Amino acid sequence: MLDWKKLYSPKRLGAEGRLDIDPDSIRNPYQRDYDRLIFSSAFRRLQNKTQVFPLPGSIFVHNRLTHSLEVACVGRSIGSMIGQRIAKAYHKEDEDFQRFYNYELGSVISAACLAHDIGNPPFGHSGEKAISAYFKQLSKEETYILKQKVSENQYADLIHFEGNANGLRLLTHPFNENSGGGMRLTYTTIASMIKYPCEARAGHQKEILHRKKYGFFDSEKETFQKIVSEFDLISISTDEQIAYARHPFVYLVEAADDICYQIIDWEDAYRLKIISLEKAIDGLLTFFPEEGTHTLSKAKRVVEKIVDPNQKIAYLRATVINLLLENCVDVFWKNQQEILEGKYEKSLTDDLNPEIAVPFNTLKEISIKEIYNYRSVVEIELAGYKILGGLLEEFIPAVLYPDRPNAEKLLQLLPPQFVYQGEDLYLKLQSVIDFISGMTDIYAVDLYRKIKGIALPELK
Repeated sequence: MLDWKKLYSPKRLGAEGRLDIDPDSIRNPYQRDYDRLIFSSAFRRLQNKTQVFPLPGSIFVHNRLTHSLEVACVGRSIGSMIGQRIAKAYHKEDEDFQRFYNYELGSVISAACLAHDIGNPPFGHSGEKAISAYFKQLSKEETYILKQKVSENQYADLIHFEGNANGLRLLTHPFNENSGGGMRLTYTTIASMIKYPCEARAGHQKEILHRKKYGFFDSEKETFQKIVSEFDLISISTDEQIAYARHPFVYLVEAADDICYQIIDWEDAYRLKIISLEKAIDGLLTFFPEEGTHTLSKAKRVVEKIVDPNQKIAYLRATVINLLLENCVDVFWKNQQEILEGKYEKSLTDDLNPEIAVPFNTLKEISIKEIYNYRSVVEIELAGYKILGGLLEEFIPAVLYPDRPNAEKLLQLLPPQFVYQGEDLYLKLQSVIDFISGMTDIYAVDLYRKIKGIALPELK
Protein backbone atom coordinates (compact mmCIF):
# COMPACT_ATOMS: atom_id res chain seq x y z
CA MET A 1 0.00 0.00 0.00
CA LEU A 2 1.26 3.48 -0.87
CA ASP A 3 1.97 6.11 1.77
CA TRP A 4 1.02 9.79 1.30
CA LYS A 5 4.36 10.65 2.89
CA LYS A 6 6.35 8.91 0.14
CA LEU A 7 4.43 10.19 -2.90
CA TYR A 8 6.32 13.45 -3.46
CA SER A 9 9.93 14.39 -4.05
CA PRO A 10 11.69 17.59 -5.15
CA LYS A 11 14.29 15.46 -6.98
CA ARG A 12 14.70 16.40 -10.64
CA LEU A 13 15.18 13.93 -13.48
CA GLY A 14 18.70 14.42 -14.82
CA ALA A 15 19.83 16.30 -11.72
CA GLU A 16 19.32 13.61 -9.08
CA GLY A 17 22.31 14.71 -7.03
CA ARG A 18 20.82 18.12 -6.27
CA LEU A 19 17.54 18.38 -4.37
CA ASP A 20 15.50 21.40 -5.40
CA ILE A 21 14.86 22.67 -1.89
CA ASP A 22 15.29 26.33 -1.01
CA PRO A 23 13.16 27.51 1.93
CA ASP A 24 13.85 31.16 1.02
CA SER A 25 12.71 30.80 -2.60
CA ILE A 26 9.48 32.50 -3.68
CA ARG A 27 8.73 29.60 -6.04
CA ASN A 28 8.47 26.00 -4.91
CA PRO A 29 10.03 23.26 -7.15
CA TYR A 30 6.72 22.44 -8.81
CA GLN A 31 6.04 26.07 -9.73
CA ARG A 32 9.42 25.95 -11.46
CA ASP A 33 8.18 22.91 -13.37
CA TYR A 34 5.15 24.92 -14.47
CA ASP A 35 7.34 27.81 -15.61
CA ARG A 36 9.71 25.54 -17.54
CA LEU A 37 6.76 24.07 -19.38
CA ILE A 38 5.21 27.45 -20.17
CA PHE A 39 8.44 28.73 -21.72
CA SER A 40 9.17 25.55 -23.70
CA SER A 41 8.81 25.51 -27.47
CA ALA A 42 6.92 22.20 -27.26
CA PHE A 43 4.22 23.87 -25.18
CA ARG A 44 4.03 26.94 -27.42
CA ARG A 45 3.46 24.71 -30.45
CA LEU A 46 0.19 23.56 -28.88
CA GLN A 47 -1.35 26.88 -29.92
CA ASN A 48 -1.50 25.57 -33.49
CA LYS A 49 -2.65 22.05 -32.72
CA THR A 50 -6.34 21.17 -33.02
CA GLN A 51 -8.23 20.39 -29.81
CA VAL A 52 -11.56 19.32 -31.36
CA PHE A 53 -12.63 21.94 -33.87
CA PRO A 54 -10.51 23.15 -36.80
CA LEU A 55 -9.15 26.65 -36.24
CA PRO A 56 -12.17 28.71 -37.31
CA GLY A 57 -10.73 32.16 -38.05
CA SER A 58 -12.47 35.00 -36.25
CA ILE A 59 -14.54 32.83 -33.86
CA PHE A 60 -12.58 31.89 -30.75
CA VAL A 61 -12.55 28.21 -29.82
CA HIS A 62 -10.01 26.22 -27.89
CA ASN A 63 -6.79 24.80 -29.25
CA ARG A 64 -4.48 22.42 -27.40
CA LEU A 65 -2.69 25.29 -25.68
CA THR A 66 -5.75 27.09 -24.30
CA HIS A 67 -7.24 23.73 -23.30
CA SER A 68 -4.07 22.83 -21.38
CA LEU A 69 -4.01 26.18 -19.60
CA GLU A 70 -7.61 25.77 -18.48
CA VAL A 71 -7.03 22.20 -17.36
CA ALA A 72 -4.08 23.47 -15.32
CA CYS A 73 -6.33 26.01 -13.57
CA VAL A 74 -8.92 23.36 -12.66
CA GLY A 75 -6.14 20.96 -11.66
CA ARG A 76 -4.64 23.53 -9.29
CA SER A 77 -7.98 23.86 -7.50
CA ILE A 78 -8.49 20.09 -7.24
CA GLY A 79 -4.94 19.56 -6.02
CA SER A 80 -5.18 22.29 -3.41
CA MET A 81 -8.51 21.01 -2.09
CA ILE A 82 -7.28 17.43 -1.79
CA GLY A 83 -3.93 18.57 -0.38
CA GLN A 84 -5.61 20.43 2.46
CA ARG A 85 -7.73 17.39 3.34
CA ILE A 86 -4.64 15.15 3.43
CA ALA A 87 -2.70 17.66 5.54
CA LYS A 88 -5.56 17.95 8.00
CA ALA A 89 -5.90 14.18 8.35
CA TYR A 90 -2.30 12.92 8.46
CA HIS A 91 1.16 13.64 9.90
CA LYS A 92 0.24 16.92 11.54
CA GLU A 93 3.62 17.08 13.26
CA ASP A 94 5.65 16.78 10.02
CA GLU A 95 6.45 20.28 8.69
CA ASP A 96 7.62 19.08 5.27
CA PHE A 97 4.49 16.94 4.83
CA GLN A 98 2.24 19.80 5.92
CA ARG A 99 3.96 22.28 3.61
CA PHE A 100 3.70 20.00 0.58
CA TYR A 101 0.06 19.05 0.98
CA ASN A 102 -1.16 22.44 2.21
CA TYR A 103 0.72 24.59 -0.29
CA GLU A 104 2.47 22.60 -3.02
CA LEU A 105 0.23 19.78 -4.27
CA GLY A 106 -1.86 22.30 -6.23
CA SER A 107 1.31 23.36 -8.06
CA VAL A 108 2.18 19.73 -8.88
CA ILE A 109 -1.23 18.98 -10.38
CA SER A 110 -1.26 22.28 -12.26
CA ALA A 111 2.15 21.57 -13.85
CA ALA A 112 1.21 18.00 -14.74
CA CYS A 113 -2.06 19.26 -16.30
CA LEU A 114 -0.10 21.76 -18.34
CA ALA A 115 1.96 18.90 -19.79
CA HIS A 116 -0.78 16.31 -20.22
CA ASP A 117 -1.26 16.91 -23.98
CA ILE A 118 2.26 17.98 -24.86
CA GLY A 119 2.99 14.74 -26.71
CA ASN A 120 -0.05 14.86 -28.99
CA PRO A 121 0.80 14.93 -32.71
CA PRO A 122 -0.84 17.31 -35.19
CA PHE A 123 -4.59 16.79 -35.64
CA GLY A 124 -4.98 15.07 -32.25
CA HIS A 125 -6.25 11.50 -32.13
CA SER A 126 -6.47 11.42 -35.92
CA GLY A 127 -2.72 12.03 -36.00
CA GLU A 128 -2.11 9.19 -33.55
CA LYS A 129 -4.18 6.85 -35.72
CA ALA A 130 -2.32 7.95 -38.86
CA ILE A 131 1.10 7.13 -37.39
CA SER A 132 -0.10 3.76 -36.10
CA ALA A 133 -1.85 2.89 -39.36
CA TYR A 134 1.20 3.71 -41.45
CA PHE A 135 3.33 1.10 -39.68
CA LYS A 136 0.51 -1.47 -39.66
CA GLN A 137 0.12 -1.09 -43.43
CA LEU A 138 3.78 -1.42 -44.46
CA SER A 139 4.52 -3.82 -47.28
CA LYS A 140 5.51 -7.39 -46.43
CA GLU A 141 9.12 -6.57 -47.28
CA GLU A 142 9.17 -3.47 -45.07
CA THR A 143 7.46 -5.29 -42.20
CA TYR A 144 10.01 -8.11 -42.48
CA ILE A 145 12.91 -5.63 -42.34
CA LEU A 146 11.35 -3.93 -39.34
CA LYS A 147 10.67 -7.10 -37.36
CA GLN A 148 14.20 -8.35 -37.98
CA LYS A 149 15.74 -5.22 -36.47
CA VAL A 150 13.41 -4.10 -33.66
CA SER A 151 12.17 -5.87 -30.56
CA GLU A 152 8.59 -7.01 -30.04
CA ASN A 153 7.87 -4.11 -27.72
CA GLN A 154 9.52 -1.60 -30.06
CA TYR A 155 7.34 -2.85 -32.89
CA ALA A 156 4.30 -2.43 -30.63
CA ASP A 157 5.35 1.20 -30.03
CA LEU A 158 5.27 1.83 -33.78
CA ILE A 159 1.98 0.15 -34.66
CA HIS A 160 0.24 1.61 -31.60
CA PHE A 161 1.67 5.14 -31.47
CA GLU A 162 0.55 6.79 -28.24
CA GLY A 163 0.50 10.52 -27.46
CA ASN A 164 0.78 9.86 -23.72
CA ALA A 165 4.01 7.92 -24.17
CA ASN A 166 5.25 10.56 -26.58
CA GLY A 167 4.62 13.19 -23.90
CA LEU A 168 6.91 11.39 -21.45
CA ARG A 169 9.58 11.13 -24.15
CA LEU A 170 9.29 14.80 -25.08
CA LEU A 171 9.68 15.90 -21.45
CA THR A 172 12.56 13.58 -20.54
CA HIS A 173 14.60 12.87 -23.71
CA PRO A 174 17.76 15.01 -24.24
CA PHE A 175 17.27 15.37 -28.06
CA ASN A 176 21.00 15.59 -28.82
CA GLU A 177 21.74 17.97 -25.97
CA ASN A 178 24.62 17.13 -23.62
CA SER A 179 22.56 17.40 -20.44
CA GLY A 180 20.30 14.50 -19.46
CA GLY A 181 16.75 14.58 -18.19
CA GLY A 182 15.15 16.64 -20.94
CA MET A 183 13.32 19.53 -19.28
CA ARG A 184 14.56 18.30 -15.88
CA LEU A 185 11.17 18.35 -14.25
CA THR A 186 10.63 16.93 -10.77
CA TYR A 187 9.88 13.24 -10.42
CA THR A 188 6.58 14.20 -8.77
CA THR A 189 5.28 16.23 -11.72
CA ILE A 190 6.31 13.57 -14.23
CA ALA A 191 4.74 10.74 -12.21
CA SER A 192 1.50 12.73 -11.95
CA MET A 193 1.03 12.78 -15.73
CA ILE A 194 1.72 9.09 -16.48
CA LYS A 195 -1.90 8.13 -17.01
CA TYR A 196 -1.18 4.60 -18.26
CA PRO A 197 1.89 3.27 -16.39
CA CYS A 198 2.63 0.30 -18.61
CA GLU A 199 4.54 -0.53 -21.80
CA ALA A 200 2.94 -0.96 -25.23
CA ARG A 201 2.46 -4.73 -25.07
CA ALA A 202 0.69 -4.41 -21.70
CA GLY A 203 -1.60 -1.64 -22.94
CA HIS A 204 -4.81 -1.67 -24.99
CA GLN A 205 -6.70 -3.68 -22.37
CA LYS A 206 -9.92 -1.70 -22.34
CA GLU A 207 -11.28 -3.34 -19.21
CA ILE A 208 -8.33 -2.11 -17.08
CA LEU A 209 -8.21 1.65 -16.46
CA HIS A 210 -4.43 1.77 -15.96
CA ARG A 211 -3.85 -0.11 -19.22
CA LYS A 212 -6.40 1.22 -21.72
CA LYS A 213 -3.41 2.73 -23.52
CA TYR A 214 0.25 2.85 -22.49
CA GLY A 215 2.55 5.44 -20.98
CA PHE A 216 6.12 5.01 -22.19
CA PHE A 217 8.03 3.92 -25.26
CA ASP A 218 10.72 1.25 -25.09
CA SER A 219 13.29 4.05 -25.39
CA GLU A 220 12.05 5.56 -22.09
CA LYS A 221 11.84 2.28 -20.16
CA GLU A 222 14.80 3.16 -17.93
CA THR A 223 13.37 6.62 -17.22
CA PHE A 224 10.01 5.10 -16.33
CA GLN A 225 11.61 2.59 -13.99
CA LYS A 226 13.44 5.41 -12.18
CA ILE A 227 10.15 7.19 -11.59
CA VAL A 228 8.22 4.17 -10.28
CA SER A 229 11.17 3.24 -8.05
CA GLU A 230 11.27 6.74 -6.56
CA PHE A 231 7.72 6.36 -5.26
CA ASP A 232 7.61 2.56 -4.79
CA LEU A 233 4.60 2.36 -7.08
CA ILE A 234 2.70 -0.91 -7.01
CA SER A 235 3.83 -3.36 -9.68
CA ILE A 236 1.25 -5.39 -11.58
CA SER A 237 3.89 -6.62 -14.03
CA THR A 238 4.14 -10.14 -15.41
CA ASP A 239 7.25 -11.97 -16.57
CA GLU A 240 6.73 -10.59 -20.06
CA GLN A 241 5.07 -7.19 -19.56
CA ILE A 242 5.84 -4.12 -17.47
CA ALA A 243 2.81 -2.54 -15.78
CA TYR A 244 2.18 -0.59 -12.58
CA ALA A 245 -0.75 0.91 -10.71
CA ARG A 246 -1.10 4.65 -11.09
CA HIS A 247 0.48 7.25 -8.88
CA PRO A 248 -2.54 8.64 -6.94
CA PHE A 249 -2.01 12.20 -8.21
CA VAL A 250 -2.77 11.00 -11.76
CA TYR A 251 -6.46 10.71 -10.89
CA LEU A 252 -6.55 14.45 -10.13
CA VAL A 253 -4.92 15.39 -13.43
CA GLU A 254 -7.29 13.09 -15.32
CA ALA A 255 -10.34 14.58 -13.58
CA ALA A 256 -9.33 18.14 -14.47
CA ASP A 257 -8.92 17.09 -18.12
CA ASP A 258 -12.22 15.19 -18.22
CA ILE A 259 -14.13 18.13 -16.74
CA CYS A 260 -12.63 20.70 -19.09
CA TYR A 261 -12.94 18.89 -22.38
CA GLN A 262 -16.54 17.89 -21.69
CA ILE A 263 -17.86 21.26 -20.51
CA ILE A 264 -15.71 23.58 -22.60
CA ASP A 265 -16.30 21.62 -25.82
CA TRP A 266 -20.00 22.21 -25.13
CA GLU A 267 -19.34 25.96 -24.91
CA ASP A 268 -17.30 25.89 -28.12
CA ALA A 269 -20.08 24.03 -29.91
CA TYR A 270 -22.47 26.84 -29.00
CA ARG A 271 -20.02 29.52 -30.20
CA LEU A 272 -19.73 27.72 -33.54
CA LYS A 273 -23.54 27.41 -33.73
CA ILE A 274 -23.40 23.62 -33.76
CA ILE A 275 -25.92 23.73 -30.91
CA SER A 276 -28.38 26.54 -30.20
CA LEU A 277 -28.22 28.95 -27.26
CA GLU A 278 -31.31 27.35 -25.75
CA LYS A 279 -29.86 23.85 -26.01
CA ALA A 280 -26.52 25.01 -24.57
CA ILE A 281 -28.21 26.63 -21.58
CA ASP A 282 -30.61 23.74 -20.96
CA GLY A 283 -27.75 21.22 -21.07
CA LEU A 284 -25.76 23.11 -18.42
CA LEU A 285 -28.76 23.83 -16.19
CA THR A 286 -29.31 20.09 -15.71
CA PHE A 287 -26.25 20.03 -13.43
CA PHE A 288 -27.81 22.33 -10.84
CA PRO A 289 -29.49 20.76 -7.80
CA GLU A 290 -32.78 21.90 -6.31
CA GLU A 291 -31.08 22.53 -2.96
CA GLY A 292 -27.64 23.69 -1.82
CA THR A 293 -25.30 26.60 -2.60
CA HIS A 294 -25.75 26.56 -6.39
CA THR A 295 -29.45 25.85 -6.87
CA LEU A 296 -31.29 25.52 -10.16
CA SER A 297 -33.63 28.39 -9.33
CA LYS A 298 -30.71 30.69 -8.51
CA ALA A 299 -28.89 29.75 -11.72
CA LYS A 300 -31.99 30.49 -13.80
CA ARG A 301 -32.39 33.91 -12.15
CA VAL A 302 -28.76 34.81 -12.84
CA VAL A 303 -28.96 33.68 -16.47
CA GLU A 304 -32.13 35.72 -17.05
CA LYS A 305 -30.40 38.88 -15.80
CA ILE A 306 -27.33 38.49 -18.05
CA VAL A 307 -27.76 40.30 -21.37
CA ASP A 308 -24.86 38.90 -23.44
CA PRO A 309 -25.63 35.32 -24.61
CA ASN A 310 -21.93 34.41 -24.44
CA GLN A 311 -21.79 35.53 -20.83
CA LYS A 312 -24.85 33.42 -19.99
CA ILE A 313 -22.93 30.35 -21.16
CA ALA A 314 -19.71 31.52 -19.47
CA TYR A 315 -21.46 31.85 -16.11
CA LEU A 316 -23.05 28.42 -16.37
CA ARG A 317 -19.81 26.82 -17.60
CA ALA A 318 -17.80 28.24 -14.69
CA THR A 319 -20.35 27.16 -12.09
CA VAL A 320 -20.75 23.66 -13.53
CA ILE A 321 -16.96 23.18 -13.56
CA ASN A 322 -16.91 24.15 -9.89
CA LEU A 323 -19.69 21.66 -9.09
CA LEU A 324 -17.83 18.91 -10.91
CA LEU A 325 -14.44 19.54 -9.35
CA GLU A 326 -15.93 19.61 -5.83
CA ASN A 327 -17.65 16.30 -6.55
CA CYS A 328 -14.41 14.78 -7.91
CA VAL A 329 -12.59 15.81 -4.74
CA ASP A 330 -15.25 14.00 -2.69
CA VAL A 331 -14.94 10.89 -4.88
CA PHE A 332 -11.15 10.85 -4.52
CA TRP A 333 -11.33 11.26 -0.76
CA LYS A 334 -13.98 8.57 -0.36
CA ASN A 335 -11.90 6.08 -2.37
CA GLN A 336 -8.45 6.99 -1.05
CA GLN A 337 -7.89 3.53 0.47
CA GLU A 338 -8.46 1.76 -2.86
CA ILE A 339 -6.37 4.39 -4.66
CA LEU A 340 -3.42 3.87 -2.29
CA GLU A 341 -3.74 0.11 -2.72
CA GLY A 342 -3.66 0.46 -6.52
CA LYS A 343 -7.11 -1.11 -6.81
CA TYR A 344 -9.27 1.84 -7.88
CA GLU A 345 -10.24 1.06 -11.46
CA LYS A 346 -12.29 4.11 -12.43
CA SER A 347 -11.67 7.69 -13.38
CA LEU A 348 -13.13 10.11 -10.84
CA THR A 349 -15.70 11.37 -13.37
CA ASP A 350 -16.91 7.77 -13.81
CA ASP A 351 -17.78 7.68 -10.13
CA LEU A 352 -19.68 10.96 -9.63
CA ASN A 353 -22.74 11.02 -7.42
CA PRO A 354 -25.91 10.17 -9.42
CA GLU A 355 -27.32 13.72 -9.35
CA ILE A 356 -24.36 15.07 -11.27
CA ALA A 357 -23.36 11.88 -13.11
CA VAL A 358 -26.61 11.79 -15.11
CA PRO A 359 -26.24 15.26 -16.73
CA PHE A 360 -22.49 14.71 -17.22
CA ASN A 361 -23.05 11.46 -19.10
CA THR A 362 -25.97 12.93 -21.04
CA LEU A 363 -23.78 15.80 -22.23
CA LYS A 364 -21.11 13.27 -23.21
CA GLU A 365 -23.59 11.27 -25.31
CA ILE A 366 -24.91 14.39 -27.07
CA SER A 367 -21.35 15.57 -27.72
CA ILE A 368 -20.40 12.28 -29.38
CA LYS A 369 -23.45 12.35 -31.65
CA GLU A 370 -23.68 16.05 -32.52
CA ILE A 371 -20.30 17.68 -31.80
CA TYR A 372 -17.45 15.19 -32.28
CA ASN A 373 -19.10 13.90 -35.45
CA TYR A 374 -19.92 17.34 -36.82
CA ARG A 375 -18.93 17.72 -40.47
CA SER A 376 -15.98 20.10 -40.02
CA VAL A 377 -14.61 17.98 -37.16
CA VAL A 378 -14.74 14.85 -39.31
CA GLU A 379 -13.18 16.72 -42.23
CA ILE A 380 -10.20 17.89 -40.17
CA GLU A 381 -9.71 14.35 -38.85
CA LEU A 382 -9.69 12.93 -42.37
CA ALA A 383 -7.35 15.64 -43.63
CA GLY A 384 -4.98 15.12 -40.70
CA TYR A 385 -4.95 11.37 -41.29
CA LYS A 386 -4.05 11.91 -44.95
CA ILE A 387 -1.41 14.55 -44.28
CA LEU A 388 0.51 12.68 -41.57
CA GLY A 389 0.30 9.45 -43.54
CA GLY A 390 1.66 11.31 -46.56
CA LEU A 391 4.60 12.71 -44.60
CA LEU A 392 5.45 9.29 -43.18
CA GLU A 393 5.35 7.65 -46.61
CA GLU A 394 8.10 10.06 -47.69
CA PHE A 395 10.34 9.99 -44.60
CA ILE A 396 10.14 6.39 -43.35
CA PRO A 397 11.29 4.76 -46.62
CA ALA A 398 14.20 7.21 -46.56
CA VAL A 399 15.24 5.56 -43.27
CA LEU A 400 14.57 1.98 -44.38
CA TYR A 401 16.21 2.45 -47.80
CA PRO A 402 18.85 5.18 -47.43
CA ASP A 403 20.31 4.48 -50.92
CA ARG A 404 17.10 5.38 -52.71
CA PRO A 405 16.98 8.64 -54.71
CA ASN A 406 16.14 11.67 -52.55
CA ALA A 407 16.43 9.69 -49.30
CA GLU A 408 19.41 11.74 -48.16
CA LYS A 409 17.71 14.99 -49.21
CA LEU A 410 14.56 14.14 -47.27
CA LEU A 411 16.48 13.35 -44.09
CA GLN A 412 18.30 16.68 -44.40
CA LEU A 413 14.95 18.32 -43.58
CA LEU A 414 15.12 16.99 -40.04
CA PRO A 415 16.20 19.69 -37.56
CA PRO A 416 19.47 18.93 -35.69
CA GLN A 417 17.73 17.88 -32.46
CA PHE A 418 15.97 15.07 -34.33
CA VAL A 419 19.00 13.68 -36.17
CA TYR A 420 20.12 10.28 -34.89
CA GLN A 421 23.60 9.26 -36.02
CA GLY A 422 23.67 5.67 -34.76
CA GLU A 423 22.71 2.39 -36.44
CA ASP A 424 19.73 1.39 -34.27
CA LEU A 425 16.75 1.27 -36.67
CA TYR A 426 14.17 1.80 -33.91
CA LEU A 427 15.89 5.00 -32.77
CA LYS A 428 16.25 6.16 -36.39
CA LEU A 429 12.53 5.73 -36.92
CA GLN A 430 11.80 7.46 -33.63
CA SER A 431 13.78 10.50 -34.75
CA VAL A 432 11.46 10.88 -37.76
CA ILE A 433 8.37 10.35 -35.60
CA ASP A 434 9.72 12.94 -33.12
CA PHE A 435 9.95 15.43 -35.99
CA ILE A 436 6.50 14.74 -37.42
CA SER A 437 4.64 14.41 -34.11
CA GLY A 438 6.11 17.70 -32.92
CA MET A 439 4.74 19.66 -35.88
CA THR A 440 1.86 22.07 -35.62
CA ASP A 441 -1.16 21.43 -37.84
CA ILE A 442 -0.21 24.36 -40.04
CA TYR A 443 3.42 23.31 -40.45
CA ALA A 444 2.41 19.74 -41.27
CA VAL A 445 0.05 20.97 -44.01
CA ASP A 446 2.73 23.30 -45.40
CA LEU A 447 5.47 20.66 -45.51
CA TYR A 448 3.10 18.07 -46.98
CA ARG A 449 2.18 20.42 -49.83
CA LYS A 450 5.84 21.20 -50.54
CA ILE A 451 7.30 17.70 -50.56
CA LYS A 452 4.34 16.35 -52.54
CA GLY A 453 4.86 19.07 -55.15
CA ILE A 454 1.45 20.67 -54.56
CA ALA A 455 3.08 23.99 -53.66
CA LEU A 456 6.56 25.27 -54.30
CA PRO A 457 8.64 26.64 -51.44
CA GLU A 458 9.53 30.33 -51.49
CA LEU A 459 13.16 31.42 -51.55
CA LYS A 460 14.11 33.25 -48.37
